[in-house]
Amino acid sequence: MHLTHLACTLCGQRHDAAVPQNVSACCGKPLFAHYDLAAAARTLTKDSLRSREKSLWRYREVLPVRDIASIVTLGEGWTPLLPAPRLGARHGLKKLFIKDEAQNPTASFKARGMTTAVSMAKQFGLKKLAVPSAGNAAGALAAYAARAGIEAYIFMPRDTPRANIIECEQMGAHVTLIAGLITDCGAEVARRKAAEGWFDVSTLKEPYRAEGKKTLGYELAEQLEWTLPDVILYPTGGGTGLIGMWKAFDELEKLGLIAPGTKRPRMFTVQATGCQPIVRAFEAGERFATEHAGAHTRASGLRVPKAIGDFLMLDALRQSGGGAIAVSDDEMISCTREVGAAEGVFPAPEGAACYAALKQLLAADKVSPAETIVLFNTSTGLKYLECFGD
Repeated sequence: MHLTHLACTLCGQRHDAAVPQNVSACCGKPLFAHYDLAAAARTLTKDSLRSREKSLWRYREVLPVRDIASIVTLGEGWTPLLPAPRLGARHGLKKLFIKDEAQNPTASFKARGMTTAVSMAKQFGLKKLAVPSAGNAAGALAAYAARAGIEAYIFMPRDTPRANIIECEQMGAHVTLIAGLITDCGAEVARRKAAEGWFDVSTLKEPYRAEGKKTLGYELAEQLEWTLPDVILYPTGGGTGLIGMWKAFDELEKLGLIAPGTKRPRMFTVQATGCQPIVRAFEAGERFATEHAGAHTRASGLRVPKAIGDFLMLDALRQSGGGAIAVSDDEMISCTREVGAAEGVFPAPEGAACYAALKQLLAADKVSPAETIVLFNTSTGLKYLECFGD
């Protein structure tokens, strides 16, 4: 509600927030939304939050929608930050938590980004939205577009989990399956969007999905009584959530919601060994990641061989003192059962990957027993039943 402008994340050039935008006109990179935070701070206070709705729209002053009537919501956000005492006890960890994003509408964290992106599309009067997706973003777009009365055109790899495909079809989306990866789906959207009249809501190719995702950072701070965790492990495909949280931490300090100079969490991105462009770039000291050729993993959300926000992720990892970890599909599947049996959470393989990565950090003495550690479960294992064979 206090949105002032958009800016290129690479060079900082300002862009008009009053019209629909995709990537920056200057560098072809993601745009970030900027706000009058001094004005927002007058009403977005710890006291005011105590009586607000339990959804991500509780932070409406730092979300982009101007007209409340344009908000398209299914009750997303304010997911539980679950203590994981049994898993923690196995490793001598006293403050281990799981942020369970499976409890969002459409059972994944993608609801956060799509509520803001589709709300802005409604505010702008857009009629047709298109997205390439490995699965969960497609389901979220289908749901929010249906809620808004907007047409959704979805492109997914043929081997996307069947649950995601059915989900989109049953919510009235136009579904096209592509023989290839999400990058091939994105190329098809780019090729056809002008002629078809679609607005592209691909990951970080419009400015507002990141704004919904940044509320992960706001919620963590509020749920931890206005402190930040020491360590965050986040499964990374396109990386919008990690990038959004890093943006949120700066905003929280400027708003006066966390103390000046609050230490930022060490951010660890988790990828699959069969698709690890960010891990490779981090280890090589590069700012931009080379596309991972022949990408493969059963964790479909991690099968993103090239991310437009690569430099934003890598900057956050390095500035935070964190890192990048790759885990195998077998480790993910094994850890799914371990998390489920210990804590009653049936994580997606991407979420289980975070626990597998935590084991690597523990073995390398990169986390300590006294630290507050948050693992992100981004979706439910029920959407990935093909991963759990006989």
